Amino acid sequence: MENVVKKMPRSYNKEYRVEAVKLGQKIGCKKAAAELGIPEGTLSSWMHDARKGTIDTGKGTQTPRSGLTQASEVQRLTNENKALSRENKQLKELNAFLEEASAFFAASRQRSTRKSDSST
Repeated sequence: MENVVKKMPRSYNKEYRVEAVKLGQKIGCKKAAAELGIPEGTLSSWMHDARKGTIDTGKGTQTPRSGLTQASEVQRLTNENKALSRENKQLKELNAFLEEASAFFAASRQRSTRKSDSST
């Protein structure tokens, strides 16, 4: 029987990933992955994350494209926040109306119950 050794997934700390992304940006993903001895797909996904802005590669490493990506994400989140705030305001107003209506009908029911009790 052969001894089959399973490879454990490697864990990379944040600093290592940042430096690997920087190297990949300088010399290319394929070369950097080979030089570092990591799978090209792993480095490629880190570089993709850096372009999206989820990996901060430090000062002066933003490209105009990644800067625009972050700006568009901020704009999207701002718009979403405004929409949620409007919805929250509408729901609060509706809740206040329902509370008033509930109190009105409860009082009306108590009055009609008292009238029917006194007439018997």
